Amino acid sequence: MNARQRRGVILLVLSVLCALGAFAGVLSVIRDVNSKVGPEVEAYELSTDIAPYKELEPGQFKKVEMPERWLSDNAVTDLREIRGKIAVTQLRKGSLLQTDMIVKRPQLAPGQQEIAIMIDAATGVAGKITPGSTVNIYATFKAEDEKGSDQSKVIVEGAKVIDVGRLTALDADSDDRSRRRNAEAVPITFALGTKDAQRVAYAESFASHVRLALVGQGGDADVPRGDRTYTLDEDK
Repeated sequence: MNARQRRGVILLVLSVLCALGAFAGVLSVIRDVNSKVGPEVEAYELSTDIAPYKELEPGQFKKVEMPERWLSDNAVTDLREIRGKIAVTQLRKGSLLQTDMIVKRPQLAPGQQEIAIMIDAATGVAGKITPGSTVNIYATFKAEDEKGSDQSKVIVEGAKVIDVGRLTALDADSDDRSRRRNAEAVPITFALGTKDAQRVAYAESFASHVRLALVGQGGDADVPRGDRTYTLDEDK
């Protein structure tokens, strides 16, 4: 082997060594990145705004991938978790879905039934009644004749709200009670036993107004028997 050949072999060996060094450097960088980022996992991002207390549907979310170590512990990684759930606040498009954004929709207990009535926006507790709220239901009745007195009655104590609908325009008609109502109302669905459902249906049909009183969380919804009916004469 002459001098030129030896130089060629040496250059070839050096080239191979440089290539191996570069390859090792790339592997080192990849290992470093993987150690800092880690494997990717699937999560879900809101593809649209979602109003509070509305039941969630799979079409409202899109799948995204992100490093597992950057994902919070309460992130939703399986859309089966949203079944029967509602949003607890206004959810914004582009937000990452997390378990503390949603709660289970209130369900009927054994022996209960759903009953929905329209509540005037001004005579209910506007914006404060949500699924899961506990309310007392009051109804006011006009006196049957001039000798009688108008009455306010507690018709149901501790009613559980399971759904709150959209603000709806009421149709005006010639009925006096309808004219007294405001122009807008909200359909509110309660979970009630048969007797209480009958009381609510009666009040919806014959009372001048039906009002809701929100019971504070952990508060007592019971009303003393002597306070269940009120007339203005009691304050004279």
